[in-house]
Amino acid sequence: MTALADLAADLSSAHFTVDALADLWGQDAAAALHRGQRVPALRHITSTTPLSTLATVFVLGLPAPAADVEAALPTLGLAGAVQLGLVTADGVPLLDLRPYSFADGRGVVSWWIASDLGELALGTAIPENHVLGVGGASTTLSGLMISRPVDRALDLGTGCGIQALHAARHATQVIATDISARALELAAFNAELNGITNIELRLGSLFDPVRGEKFGHVVSNPPFVITPRGLDGVPAYEYRDGGMVGDGIVASVVKDVESTLIPGGVAQLLGNWEYGANDGLARVEQWVRFTGLDAWVIERERQTVERYAETWIRDGGTLPGAEFDRLYTAWLDDFEARGVTEVGFGYVTLRRPVTGGPTLRRFERLDGPVSDSLGVHIAALFDTHDWVQTLDDAAFARVALTVAPDVTEQRHYWPGDEHPTVMDLRQGAGFARTVQLGTGLAAVVGACDGTLPIGAICAAVAELLEVDEVELTQELIPQLRELVLTGLLTR
Repeated sequence: MTALADLAADLSSAHFTVDALADLWGQDAAAALHRGQRVPALRHITSTTPLSTLATVFVLGLPAPAADVEAALPTLGLAGAVQLGLVTADGVPLLDLRPYSFADGRGVVSWWIASDLGELALGTAIPENHVLGVGGASTTLSGLMISRPVDRALDLGTGCGIQALHAARHATQVIATDISARALELAAFNAELNGITNIELRLGSLFDPVRGEKFGHVVSNPPFVITPRGLDGVPAYEYRDGGMVGDGIVASVVKDVESTLIPGGVAQLLGNWEYGANDGLARVEQWVRFTGLDAWVIERERQTVERYAETWIRDGGTLPGAEFDRLYTAWLDDFEARGVTEVGFGYVTLRRPVTGGPTLRRFERLDGPVSDSLGVHIAALFDTHDWVQTLDDAAFARVALTVAPDVTEQRHYWPGDEHPTVMDLRQGAGFARTVQLGTGLAAVVGACDGTLPIGAICAAVAELLEVDEVELTQELIPQLRELVLTGLLTR
């Protein structure tokens, strides 16, 4: 067995899992740890066991007696852990290593993911070559990932390798690239530790390592954070700073990814875009406009430049004080000089059509709560769009539709009134959309149980409301198409 296989055996034997850690220190302490506070978790470690030692060293970032580390890793041993760069001979952690668990269409999976020590363990701001572990953006992108089988997938800017590991579950081969040699080392470590063998790692910037190659799926959590350029003393963290002015890194990926996609291939990425004289989402639309790609772009959040700067300066480990103020000034000066007032964040899904030009261009703001398994929802939207595109209005009117099982109708009344003042449909899955209904649309949707075609239902509703059948049908079909496209009605 290799050293990493020995490590995996020891971690498994100690039950070093997400659930075991949750049981060890409880929900409130776990929430505090997520906020960067480890004292509550530490207070729950009342005895020395292999699990508590591993948790102390690799999750809380605190040293443990060498004998305890040896006992927690009986197969690998302390010497093996030192050789792997996990700890010093005195039991001081050198890496963050923690369990990670998720469920996808292929089942429930548990991995261990190594990354560089964070601010909590270091006690100082993180270095610019820091390799980030699994964070909020990581889990967001993995949840968005369409997991249909492909021959080849590309993870652009792999970092610790988490997206490549996810892609390896549905791709025969994954190419993972990064500009950081250190990131590739940790990505290789994580792949081997978790027994994943179909990932190839390449050093280089953006698409340079894969020029001329084609992929069925491209995923990227690019270094999209907008950082002041050309100013001394402003840290440029490799994991989040793409080295371009403003939102240039996201624009570059959107514009250049088309050449790497096979017909029918899909690219998915996260990104920031700037607001100023022009609407930020409209900027993304301009990036897409001159490509031949289908696009669905969803803005999830907007921040003022003040809040944006605060978030990312603090993310680097800089505490409030003179240094924080200096960096804050630099960020705000940069935004002001370029006329930027806000920054948007969202999801970008692009697809190269199998034949012909693009037929889907959606740019929307959806800032409400979302469900799990968004990748399934996104894939279904593209499939449904392709089907709806084949139907003219007459053909669509012959289709029988059903209200999706996660959809409910809500009605609001003024006290004492017989008729509702507001009616809406509420989606429980996907992006949890709320769609306001007019009287005619509400009546048609209410009759969609899969037995009658849309045209017949519209005719019956028109007669009931004493309105022109043709006019009502023409009014409602575009709205019904949208409800089908977004998953509130199903065929």
